[in-house]
Amino acid sequence: MKKNMGALDKSLRVLLAILIAMLYYLDVIQGTLAYILMAFAIIFLITSFVSFCPLYTILGINTCRRK
Repeated sequence: MKKNMGALDKSLRVLLAILIAMLYYLDVIQGTLAYILMAFAIIFLITSFVSFCPLYTILGINTCRRK
């Protein structure tokens, strides 16, 4: 896998995942919506840690500055 995510992109994904987790913990989101958003949060964390987003490959996006 070739890295295709930059530092800003990774940071925003981690922050968004933390926000979703906090909303779930504080019972702001519940039910099916909570499970769907938590699934997205987990995907955001995984993709930010490996610096690779499969959707970016399909769309031809690359936010990583290194080659």
